Amino acid sequence: MQGKGLITLVAVILGLICLNELLPTWYAGKIEKQATEIAGNNPEKYQKEMARLSKDTLNLGFTKLYYSRAKEKEMKLGLDLKGGINVLLEINQRDLVNDLTNYSANPILLEALNRTDAAQKNSTKTYIENFFLQFDLVNKEKNTNLKLADPEIFGNTNLSEIKYNSSDDEVKNIIRRKISAAEGSAYEVIRTRIDKMGVTQPNVQRVPGTGRISVEMPGIKDIDRVKKMLQTSAKLQFWEVQQVQEIYPYLEQLNAVIAANGDSIGVGKNTNLVNLMQLNSLRSNGVGNVKLSDTAVVNKVLNSEIAKKIRPANIKYTQFMWGYKPEATDQNSLVLYAVRGNITQKAPVDGAVESARVNYDELGRVVVDMQMDSKGSKDWKTLTGKNVNKPVAVTLDNVVYTAPNVVNEIPNGRTQISGNFSQQEAQDLVDVLGAGKLPASAKIVQADVVGPSLGAESINAGMLSFGIAFLVIIAYIIFYYGGAGIYAVIAMIINLFYIFGIMDSVDATLTLPGIAGIVLSMAMAVDTNVIIYERTKEELFAGKNILEAYKDGFKHALSAIVDGHLTTILTAVVLYIFGTGPIQGFAVTLIIGILMTFFTSVLLSRVMIFSRLNKGKGLSVWTPPTKNLFRNIWIDFIGKRKYAYVISAVLTVASILSISYHGFKYGIDFTGGRNYVVRFEKPVDQTAVEESLVKIFKTEDNKNSSVEAKTFGSNNQLKISTDYLIDDESLKADQTIEQKLYEGLKPNLPANMTLQEFKSADKDHAGIVSSTKVGPTVADDIKTGGTFAVIAALGGIFLYILLRFRKWQFSLGAVVGLAHDAIIILGTYSLLHKYMPFNLEINQDFIAAILTVLGYSINDTVIIFDRIREYLREKKALTLAGLFDDSISSTLGRTFNTSFTTILVILAIFIFGGDNLRGFMFTLLIGIGFGTYSSIFIASAIAYDFLKGKGKEEEVHGRSTTDKEVVEKPKKA
Repeated sequence: MQGKGLITLVAVILGLICLNELLPTWYAGKIEKQATEIAGNNPEKYQKEMARLSKDTLNLGFTKLYYSRAKEKEMKLGLDLKGGINVLLEINQRDLVNDLTNYSANPILLEALNRTDAAQKNSTKTYIENFFLQFDLVNKEKNTNLKLADPEIFGNTNLSEIKYNSSDDEVKNIIRRKISAAEGSAYEVIRTRIDKMGVTQPNVQRVPGTGRISVEMPGIKDIDRVKKMLQTSAKLQFWEVQQVQEIYPYLEQLNAVIAANGDSIGVGKNTNLVNLMQLNSLRSNGVGNVKLSDTAVVNKVLNSEIAKKIRPANIKYTQFMWGYKPEATDQNSLVLYAVRGNITQKAPVDGAVESARVNYDELGRVVVDMQMDSKGSKDWKTLTGKNVNKPVAVTLDNVVYTAPNVVNEIPNGRTQISGNFSQQEAQDLVDVLGAGKLPASAKIVQADVVGPSLGAESINAGMLSFGIAFLVIIAYIIFYYGGAGIYAVIAMIINLFYIFGIMDSVDATLTLPGIAGIVLSMAMAVDTNVIIYERTKEELFAGKNILEAYKDGFKHALSAIVDGHLTTILTAVVLYIFGTGPIQGFAVTLIIGILMTFFTSVLLSRVMIFSRLNKGKGLSVWTPPTKNLFRNIWIDFIGKRKYAYVISAVLTVASILSISYHGFKYGIDFTGGRNYVVRFEKPVDQTAVEESLVKIFKTEDNKNSSVEAKTFGSNNQLKISTDYLIDDESLKADQTIEQKLYEGLKPNLPANMTLQEFKSADKDHAGIVSSTKVGPTVADDIKTGGTFAVIAALGGIFLYILLRFRKWQFSLGAVVGLAHDAIIILGTYSLLHKYMPFNLEINQDFIAAILTVLGYSINDTVIIFDRIREYLREKKALTLAGLFDDSISSTLGRTFNTSFTTILVILAIFIFGGDNLRGFMFTLLIGIGFGTYSSIFIASAIAYDFLKGKGKEEEVHGRSTTDKEVVEKPKKA
């Protein structure tokens, strides 16, 4: 066999690389398992044992293994397997533009920015491209002919490369580069902050063209701390503070406004704003000491449009900011400060920090000592000189940390920040300042949080389903193909070893969908072996000896295998391009799996089999019960195609009617909102829970927000979805919703459970086990990306089939069959989403499942089309209908075996793979069933009907339909 030595060499080298990559994972797991066995559930003892055991080394001759180094190099587990947080951070693009314009107050610029903010909610373009578009529109409407190089736009001293005569196109290119550089700077700052947190195996990536940064941190437990660290821009600023006497007349004026227009503001007309300020208890330089429960009301009033319109001149640009946290002497109230602003709202001192450290003041309180850079020091000297004996506020991200009176001018740029810190809070602040400030504010627009207990359960469920699926495949393939099946199993085991090793070497993250991708790769490996062995059986039945039969079996199977693998890879590539997070993980795993399947099942398996055969040894390709299965089956598929058309038409119309009448349950991926999976100690009534939460989740105008509670997996677990505060992506909004959720579910929770315990459930108690947040702009992007993914997959498959088979009729049949499968799956989702005990939402997982089904279905179709193409060349005496029937009938063994084993694998994952995968697997079950049906009765039938010629009839020969028709003469090869 040609290339035998090269294939063997590649296999050995690949094996050694994979072994080297996987050894650290094995060693780290071994040490941790030993520590757990000794320490049991005692965390302190576990840490001591880990400290002792991690000093050991394992010398294997060719390498030494150390625990700390092995831990760094072990295979990355996604948060769905390990617990933790995955967030999508969005850098505020408006802030970046403001910074580049030096906070210009030009009315054309401001209107263009406001329009861009509105347009961005329903656009997939980048912010800066939308801004350029809106700027041009406003310019034309106002007839101002303002250039981007104007000093009031981008032609300021901060952008020296922009000249007065620079064209708009030149300026646009410069601004695009500046925006990209600022996003790169933000990425570096975020990565530095995460490094300072000491997170193990974080994954930080820029999302090109979006201004977003993806951050995954498995194993993290203090989620609020992480969110705060990531979203803090470290925009340290110093402002002049306005006193109560300046603000009091305005507060009284607002009282009169509330009495007359309270309903339109969203507060009661009897609300007394002055009383809410509790001025008699005010001990600092604020303008109010507001109870925590009243802060929302105060925000509503001060931020209302009517309140902004009636502001007197002395507070026209005033910014109202809250204190960092309640003061030690009054834990139930928060101080409100009035910060003197200006038309640009640029702070007098925008502090660039040179160094910061944790320290203690004279009373032993934790503080942060800070040294400014040269420019900050200069501005700080000016500000303190102007405000001797007056208060100055130190703010970080528009929150006041301290507002002391200035005793005298500070010339050296040194200052101290106090704020009733804990040691951890002060250290986090130092870390944030030390990592540098973000070029603009950041917000979390998408977040997935998985508790450690759910992660452990997912690992167990994933590995159990994986093990069962693998055993099922081994048993079936050996039962069906005998000795050849054993070689197929050996190739599959090597294949798995390669998949895990390559994933580890390319630093890919293993997720629960990734495990599903590996299992589906195993199914593809089975399919590859089935194609080879079925062709080998045909050659044996034709009278060839065992060696020739295997040679021709591999030879004739290659074309179908290549087509099947390439169409699946095409689908996986589309998934990777348009998917995010776990879906990309699924795609990466599938691509690696398909490539390794081809190498092991086609090339390496061939080397092993022919090594045996060339020694004169036999190798059975069947067992007594399976030898003649499907051998003499012949069905008039084309003659019965009209019945299939009727059945498919009925199912398609029923699906469309169901979609029109019932619609879909869209996941928050497509609508935006928040999901919480909450576990209880005993079964709960989902309807009663939903009714209780609807009353609590009310908007500012006193209307109910959308809330849905549905059993998720077991009857003591609910999935709760809400669009409450959907446009507010702040940490405060997350905490508000969790607080309300806790209050609404309290009757069903243990009596003494605290909010903190509720927010981080573990295996020993109830609470939130996972949560997901998707902002409306991200949801719109996901929806658009999902639509493009399906269209791109269908278009790519159409072109591939056209190129491979040179007939548009085959492409048309394939795409119609795929569209048929997709419509029926959509109809099933529409009809059953209210009744199934698992998730049937239209979301990212659904898009991944649909594309996987399309890949599988086209693989099935390609096998039949490949046989039709072969028979078009060889069986020229048959009618076209007879040729199609022979082609489909001769591939029935392969179709049954592949579909049966794949369905067994998917059933194993569906039953044992955990709640998160059931909806995904349900889609695959339906899709593979209808995909097999459509390959035979729809794709092939459509191709046949459009290939039929008109003219001279030909005689019917062999087993074929009784119809007589003209065969389209095959073109000469």
